[in-house]
Amino acid sequence: MSAAAGATEGVTVRVAEVVEETPDIRTLRLVRADDRPFTINYPAGAHVDVTGPTGVLRQYSLCSPPEDPSSVLIAVKREPGSRGGSSALHEVQAGDRLHIGKPRNLLGVAEDADRHLLVAGGIGITPLLSLAYELHSRDEEFVLLYFARSEAEAAFVDLLRHRAEFRHRVGLHLGVHRGDQPAVLAAAAVGLTARSHVYTCGPTGFMDQVTAALAPVVGAAHVHTENFVAAEVDTSADTAFTVELDTGEVFEVPADRSILSVLEEGGVDVFKSCEEGVCGSCVSAVLEGVPDHRDNCLTEADRAGEMALCVSRAKTDRLVIELS
Repeated sequence: MSAAAGATEGVTVRVAEVVEETPDIRTLRLVRADDRPFTINYPAGAHVDVTGPTGVLRQYSLCSPPEDPSSVLIAVKREPGSRGGSSALHEVQAGDRLHIGKPRNLLGVAEDADRHLLVAGGIGITPLLSLAYELHSRDEEFVLLYFARSEAEAAFVDLLRHRAEFRHRVGLHLGVHRGDQPAVLAAAAVGLTARSHVYTCGPTGFMDQVTAALAPVVGAAHVHTENFVAAEVDTSADTAFTVELDTGEVFEVPADRSILSVLEEGGVDVFKSCEEGVCGSCVSAVLEGVPDHRDNCLTEADRAGEMALCVSRAKTDRLVIELS
């Protein structure tokens, strides 16, 4: 995985444009408050921390062309029971100022694929849209499938239908029942090989279904997922364990505390953001021991040598880690 070190740095931005994509989804086009172009090239699939007017920090995928330095685009879905994140961003207007962090990437384009299949569900279109821009710029073979409950609830429909780089590569599946989706996925799998890669984002059940349908074709390691919500974990059997840093410092992690919280209490500076195992900010290398992975940000390949300190624990009595 490639979460960038130093991601605490960021920039103040101005909302240049607001578009109401659906009754619950709006896009915000952001430019630097000093009117300079963005100087950091971010990889397709990246997300940023966004601090809104209430001070609440949330992560949003960048869904504009990665090579465009003039602005970045995020899409915000108003979530039921929002604690001040999405609801606040549904109140901002053009001219308002926000703060965004440095882009971080957990979902990138595979370099050795013979073809790419992007499968989005609902608001999960956002990171896959930037992947589509990137793949088009590379002139690589790709198809984008977009599932949504209805056209009224789907974002970017006009763009996907009419923009030249997308319209012949997009399959819009609006109103397709979950039980009918495997047939669509099976049809899309025709022509995929063990060198193909699949990228999916959307509700957890939707991504599970995509994985079940396509992993047997391309291999589990070639199915890349992006999660927006934390995993539900049973913590009733949690026990204490020891964490040692590569610097030699040793910390005892109680059954009811996270590694992250214990390190912070001990004066260790660890970058964090969501604290739910979604954003990848606190991911660090594991040098010894066996982690108990509870995140929704690392791939199986990543988990061989990394863990998210905010949610994951240990299957062994001791872990040795190297902070990122």
